[in-house]
Amino acid sequence: MRSTQQMSITLPLEMAALVKAKVAAGEYATESEVIRDGLRALLARDRAMEDWLRDQVIPAAVALKADPDRALSADQVREHLAAKRQRKVGNKP
Repeated sequence: MRSTQQMSITLPLEMAALVKAKVAAGEYATESEVIRDGLRALLARDRAMEDWLRDQVIPAAVALKADPDRALSADQVREHLAAKRQRKVGNKP
């Protein structure tokens, strides 16, 4: 039984040129390898997003629901981000 399936895809010209350039540069042996690697990267990004949601966002939402007083106002968030940005800018050489 085959472990692959042949497909026909349509890409915008810029993407098609990028795929061909990757093969021409020797980074990949075939156009299919370029597409497979791109799909693996997409799967990894999706897994990372799912992990972040499960490990950080959901627990934060549950904690906030349990103790709504922990919530920050929009102004407090803006102040926090502005201070963080200022510290970052202030630390640049």
